[in-house]
Amino acid sequence: MSPIAFIPPPPSNGFHVGPLFFHFYGLMIAIGVLFAFWLARRRWRQAGHDPAEIEVPGIWAVVAGFIGGRIAYVSTHSGEFQGRWLHVFAIWEGGLALYGGLTLGILTGIYVAWRRGLPVLRVLDAAIPAIPLAQAFGRWGNYFNQELFGTPSRLPWALEVEPNFRPDKYREFATFHPTFLYESIWNLLVVGALLYLNARRKLRPGSIVLCYLVLYGVGRFGLELIRTDTTFRLFGLSRNAYVSLAVVVGAGAWLYLRERGGPEETREPATVAAGSGDAGPAGSGEVLPREGGDAPAAEEPGEPAEPAEPADDPSGAATRDTAAKGAEREHD
Repeated sequence: MSPIAFIPPPPSNGFHVGPLFFHFYGLMIAIGVLFAFWLARRRWRQAGHDPAEIEVPGIWAVVAGFIGGRIAYVSTHSGEFQGRWLHVFAIWEGGLALYGGLTLGILTGIYVAWRRGLPVLRVLDAAIPAIPLAQAFGRWGNYFNQELFGTPSRLPWALEVEPNFRPDKYREFATFHPTFLYESIWNLLVVGALLYLNARRKLRPGSIVLCYLVLYGVGRFGLELIRTDTTFRLFGLSRNAYVSLAVVVGAGAWLYLRERGGPEETREPATVAAGSGDAGPAGSGEVLPREGGDAPAAEEPGEPAEPAEPADDPSGAATRDTAAKGAEREHD
């Protein structure tokens, strides 16, 4: 007797509006992007800035994320496009490698924010929690495409997959782990964790992106152990599992070294005043001493500056010359 799946297969992967066909895969990604922009703008406003400032970096980051994700997917699944290379551009069919999208998207957003004179680390603090929020919605697109599910499962919440979407070695199984649902829930938990850390913990500016990479990498590594769509495995681990391990270890070590000394304001390159002295925190008006030197003494308001003492003149020649010239002027 086959198990009863509580998650049935989708009735369709899209709908028609006149001659146009809208794919649920793209629709779910679009909804995720809209929610991401809403959260990023809200957090930037709460930080005391104009929310419109981060729209342009955000748009460029999203576009670059799609490009990076598609390039990474096609490069590792090139066999799927033999003889049908135009389908490389058919993103609605599925196939976005998240780590490729994250890499190009975040780097592009950083570059655009820097070019526009924004405090880059503060922008990251506002925008990073929006990424897993977008992922939480976008993963439901995999459900409508009946892809990226896990190994066979008889759990009550197992996902029923239609025969033509099942891997060859699992043809006789009807229900599978709904990994899209697991990752969607995990991403929502990551959003909550990032918002909590940002509000309750005094992290250095920009450290929230490292927290995100660690948290997402941990969840993704676990999901890679039961996913069935991988094209390569080494010692039982998929390519993305190794990438997740590297991300967790690298970002975790960087986060530990960065936060080891406690919270500290990090000066943005765009806010450091040009000049020979070292400026203090933006807006403080404080001038920090040079390394190895004494801090300049601040003058009290209204206190006249003391006259500079004449330089040492052992021979007294300069003093005699000044006196002689004064005497000549008296006789003129």
